[in-house]
Amino acid sequence: MPELPEVETTVRGLASILDGQAISRVAVRRPDLRRPFPPDLAQALTGARVTGLSRRAKYGLIHTDRARTMVFHLGMSGRWRIDPEAIAKHDHLVLETANGHTLALNDARRFGSVDLVDEAALDAWPPFAALGPEPLGPGLTAQHLAQAFAGRIAAIKLMLLDQRIVAGLGNIYVCEALHRARIHPEREAGTVSLAALKRLVPEIRAVLEESIAAGGSTLRDYARPDGELGYFAKDWRVYGREGDPCACGRPVARVVQGGRSTFFCAKCQK
Repeated sequence: MPELPEVETTVRGLASILDGQAISRVAVRRPDLRRPFPPDLAQALTGARVTGLSRRAKYGLIHTDRARTMVFHLGMSGRWRIDPEAIAKHDHLVLETANGHTLALNDARRFGSVDLVDEAALDAWPPFAALGPEPLGPGLTAQHLAQAFAGRIAAIKLMLLDQRIVAGLGNIYVCEALHRARIHPEREAGTVSLAALKRLVPEIRAVLEESIAAGGSTLRDYARPDGELGYFAKDWRVYGREGDPCACGRPVARVVQGGRSTFFCAKCQK
């Protein structure tokens, strides 16, 4: 699944084409993805001018001058294609701009989604209302985590994946950040010291920022809007490296938590 860095990379790529442009044509090529497309999507966007793009958690937002925002989620393997040579079978939504660009939302597995939300109601929109702070924003602090984890016996890895605590963190980057911060993923969240959380917060930011700079991590068929693949996967220290040596020399271990693989070093992480 595209995670926060992949979505951020996607939003930045779309912004280079869409920001400030008028949408001249909207083609909805099937009735639904994970859920139906908004029935008035084409009417709402045709002729609208894009006033900006942003990201919330793993959602991309395309803001317009009609005070309505198109919110998209890439699901498991969705991606936007910019100026494709031809529209493909799984290009389910196509936008054309007045200055001649074409953008196609491609989603073979159809686990993504597209919604229209009034700009003034974005914060109260149910998928956003319960989200925690952005990991790259000022709201994520060691004190915030300490308060959220207080008295909790659940593993810190699972707590960090809870979108109500931190918005947008996914499996890859939690594994990498916990390794960098030297925190064992199975530690009870409520027992992690404030000092350890003060190590963790900057490592969360660092691993996300490094991944964004590298264009994200390529998993399965994810690619950036320009068609290039993300290259952060080559810098993974533990994720997907079961049995490979950690920097300390000990083999990377794997356990399953909440149905997901967790990779860590039992020597470095306590």
